[in-house]
Amino acid sequence: MSVDNKYLYSASTSRIINLAIKIHKELGPGFIERIYEKALNHELIKNKIDFEKQKIIKVRYDNILLGDQRIDFLIEDKIVVELKAVSEINEIHISQMLSYLKTMSKKVGLILNFAKNKLDIKRVVL
Repeated sequence: MSVDNKYLYSASTSRIINLAIKIHKELGPGFIERIYEKALNHELIKNKIDFEKQKIIKVRYDNILLGDQRIDFLIEDKIVVELKAVSEINEIHISQMLSYLKTMSKKVGLILNFAKNKLDIKRVVL
């Protein structure tokens, strides 16, 4: 897969997407998100890609802590990755990703949906 450098973090997002495609080709659709999460965790380690899994983010409003949220992966301290096993990526998933990006002051997120016959990928940019 050639990398189109017109997008922010193209090289990194392409590597992540290629790993997700590899996982999807091997496992196929039908498993719960946790299975795909473990597979991506394994691939990131194997490929020596820096990441944090199940990273907790603090949600604040008017200088008070409202609570914690968890993201599936923060890769290279710049790309938020959320894994799904749902019939469709919808506006709620996109809004959730935008909220994560805003809260964490990050620019790029990937939503990877493994429930389809072909991996469903949504790039979200803040």
